[in-house]
Amino acid sequence: MTHLQLLVLTLVGVLSPTRSRDDRGDVPGWVLVTVMTAGLVAALTTVAQDELASLLRRALNQVQ
Repeated sequence: MTHLQLLVLTLVGVLSPTRSRDDRGDVPGWVLVTVMTAGLVAALTTVAQDELASLLRRALNQVQ
C-alpha cells in the first residue's frame, strides 16, 4: 500500500461514525426552533401590536 492509501483508510476509519446517532444532542435543531419562534413572535408583534396591547389591557382590567 502507498502512503496515500494508508492515509485515506485512516481518515475513513477516524471520520466514520462508530455508533448510531441519536437526536438527544441535536443542537442545530433546537437553535432552528428557537430562531423560528423568535421570528414568529417578531412578525406577529409588528403586524398586530395594537390589537395585542388592547387584548392585554382588557384582560388585565377584568382581573382588577
